[in-house]
Amino acid sequence: MPKSNRIALAIAVSAATFLGVAHLVARSKASSEVLTGENAFTDYQKEAPGVKRKITVADLPEPFATPGVSNGPDVIARPSDAWPKAPNGFKVDLFASGLNSPRKIVTAPNGDFFIAESFAGQVTVLHGMTKDGKPEKTSTFATGLHQPYGLAFYPVGKNPKWLYVGNTNSVVRFPYQNGDLQASGKAETMVPDIPSGGGHWTRDLAFSLDGSKLFVAVGSRSNVEDTDTHPAEHHRANILEFTPEGKFVKVYAAGIRNPAGIAIQPQTGLLWCSTNERDNLGNNLVPDYITHVREGGFYGWPWYYMGGHPDPRLQEKHPELKDKVIVPDVLLQPHNASLGLTFYEGTQFPKEYQGNIFAAEHGSWNRDPRAGYELIRVPIENGKATGVYEDFVTGFVKDGQVWGRPVGVAVGQDGSLFVTDDGSKSVWRVSYVGGK
Repeated sequence: MPKSNRIALAIAVSAATFLGVAHLVARSKASSEVLTGENAFTDYQKEAPGVKRKITVADLPEPFATPGVSNGPDVIARPSDAWPKAPNGFKVDLFASGLNSPRKIVTAPNGDFFIAESFAGQVTVLHGMTKDGKPEKTSTFATGLHQPYGLAFYPVGKNPKWLYVGNTNSVVRFPYQNGDLQASGKAETMVPDIPSGGGHWTRDLAFSLDGSKLFVAVGSRSNVEDTDTHPAEHHRANILEFTPEGKFVKVYAAGIRNPAGIAIQPQTGLLWCSTNERDNLGNNLVPDYITHVREGGFYGWPWYYMGGHPDPRLQEKHPELKDKVIVPDVLLQPHNASLGLTFYEGTQFPKEYQGNIFAAEHGSWNRDPRAGYELIRVPIENGKATGVYEDFVTGFVKDGQVWGRPVGVAVGQDGSLFVTDDGSKSVWRVSYVGGK
């Protein structure tokens, strides 16, 4: 090769190397950037995999800065060119379809997936995985349930003997051994009288790490009714503590409008929740949230929100509670409808994902433009949230029309995430495949 050509080639290689390094630096900077202040608020048009946000109490607008709206989605069939979007290095596959209102999903010790099909009144099992990435077998574990949602195996560990199910008005359990695809016995009622009727109907369940406590999440009956004058709100907007035998112990934490998802952090044993806050105060009030739950803590509903902010509709009642209201760990986009959450304990994803939270955002009805309709990631450092959350899997809205609504999330034995979607009546699998 002539000397002039060698020089030109060397210059071209150097330039390409420089541009490649610059591109990587730019990507690294973009991936570490956190949107704050007004920029942290979002809608479906601004959501994209890898975008990080941090909303603080100081960022909150005044009540009624924008009007409350009714903007619920009319869910359409998934368009042929629509598919969930994940960050670089991750892949989304359709694991199961044709389900009936798939809501909460949990992984059994043997790797089977148990799904509460709430409006069908049943629990379904997806067993195994074919070489094509589909369930080897689908089986009905139990039927005749009343809007089942929460699912929890007991005792905690590798060899549970029972599957507990949170109906909207009770907690029941079925005998279970690893590998069972159908319940071997009838439902046994453990808690016969969970508050129910109207409003928020989901009843998520979680056992403490030592198995001594059964937590039951009960959402409010109303948007923001004064509990002093509405006895139907008794023991609602709370997380209740029972023994595994069903004996009521206490209100573990109060003032949590709708704790639609609860989970135990494996690293610390702390209870965490995912919460739908109140509506009709504007597009960017009040933030939904994810937080560890303080025993005996009060989170504000109905009189206050996000610390000592009074709800103007309740005329600053109970001033003695103002300074007792806990500010949650992670403030999410208001009206996201944050539902199921799980801690990532798999090994498939890169190391920085270990111990992080993944949560399903079902999507707004009280906001214009819409927000939510995504799976988010909450980074955890030294067992604590930083206040940041990240758009992780998006794309469930196309041209303003909603086709998918994430509800629950579980970690499979292979380390993939499995996400229920009651919009497309599907389960999606999110796996890490590497690459840039």
